[in-house]
Amino acid sequence: MEPRISYGKVPPGAYKAMMGLETYANNCGLERSLLDLVRLRASQINGCAYCIDMHSKDLRAEGESEQRLYLLNAWRESPFYTDRERAALAWTEAVTLVTNGHAPDDIYEQARQQFSEEELVNLTLAIVAINGWNRLNISFRAVPGSYQPAHHK
Repeated sequence: MEPRISYGKVPPGAYKAMMGLETYANNCGLERSLLDLVRLRASQINGCAYCIDMHSKDLRAEGESEQRLYLLNAWRESPFYTDRERAALAWTEAVTLVTNGHAPDDIYEQARQQFSEEELVNLTLAIVAINGWNRLNISFRAVPGSYQPAHHK
C-alpha cells in the first residue's frame, strides 16, 4: 500500500489544528491508559490499521497486558476491564457509531456514573480526535508498522 498524501505537511495548519485537540486530550486529566484503550477501540471499529498499530504499541509500552489487548474487541464478554473502562468503551462505541442510535441514554447514564461532566466532555473530545485521526489516516492511506512509542514505563 502506498500513502496518498502526507497530510501533516499539506496544509500544515490542518495538522496543527488536529494536534491542538490531541494535546488537549492528552493533558485533560484522564488516565493515559484509558485514553489509549478508547483510541484503540475506536480505531478497531473504524478499521484504521495505522492507529491500531500505534495505540496497541503505546498500550504495551505503558505495561498493558496482552490479554486485555487481545480481548478489547470483545470487552463486553471479558472480565478484565473495570467499570470505568467499560463505561468509556461503551461511550466510545456510541460516539464512534453515532448513526446507530445517536448516543443512547442508557450508555450516557452508564458513563455519567463513572465520569464527572468535565471528564465526560474531555473523554468525548478524545473520541472525536481519534475518529478524526482515523479518517485522515484511512483516507490518505497511512502505512502502519513504523510507529515507535515515545514514552516507556
